[in-house]
Amino acid sequence: MPLDTPLIRFGIIADPQYAPLPPNLALDRHYDRSLQKLDKAVAAFNGEDLAFVVTLGDLIDRGYDSFVRVLERYSPLRHDCILLPGNHDFLVEPEYLPEVHLRLGMPAPYHQFRRAGLRFVVIDGSEESLFGAPAGHPFRARAEERLKALEAAGAVNAQTWNGGMSDRQFDWLAETLSDAAAAGEKVVVTGHYPLYPENNHNLWDWQRVVDLFERSGNVLAYLSGHNHDGNLGRHGSTWYVNFKGMVDTETDNAFAIAEIFADRLRIIGFGREESRTLAF
Repeated sequence: MPLDTPLIRFGIIADPQYAPLPPNLALDRHYDRSLQKLDKAVAAFNGEDLAFVVTLGDLIDRGYDSFVRVLERYSPLRHDCILLPGNHDFLVEPEYLPEVHLRLGMPAPYHQFRRAGLRFVVIDGSEESLFGAPAGHPFRARAEERLKALEAAGAVNAQTWNGGMSDRQFDWLAETLSDAAAAGEKVVVTGHYPLYPENNHNLWDWQRVVDLFERSGNVLAYLSGHNHDGNLGRHGSTWYVNFKGMVDTETDNAFAIAEIFADRLRIIGFGREESRTLAF
């Protein structure tokens, strides 16, 4: 395939964080305005030839009922819709916690799929967290232990609104990358929590995942949300792109289209999201 022809094009949204709430002016977050912003993003995506649209978590700010109105906004989308949860998506009534992944139409909390000869992987950074599982669940107990250890070590990402992966999920990720390598496939990984550069929003076990990507050598990019300011870094052969939060600002939108070529990743930004060309 010619270098000027993308292997795949797909849409990206991060952190709409809708809720029927007044704005948080201190953080410049306008929760109810995200519905209008989503309408504009969907209209833009519908005018493009895309393989899918992925939302990188925090569809809602809180409250299970908030999912109704935000998910309605995706109904006119003519492309496949891939959703994954962020920390705010678990700020629901306790009885609804087990239903969050199903509400987002996910086949599993972490999973993989193939498109255009590429392997796409969705990881679950809320698996071991203070919000992703009910009180008394082993994942909650493990999260409490991990957070205490991070706090004792002075880690900047020792935050209650972050989370981590279980060893079982990490092993699955390692096996998935190895399987992709054996098949000659390059990989794009998506998750809510950033991994790199070091930041107070990062996944609790960001370092071991970054090290895994470096050893694997076949991860083209890791795409995330959570840090609404956005971020960018490169470690080894992997680009780490943190997309800006849609919920921020009263009127300015933020979303993107990603194009993957044989030799580069091109981000076409809309609104506050920056456009970039990142060479592999």
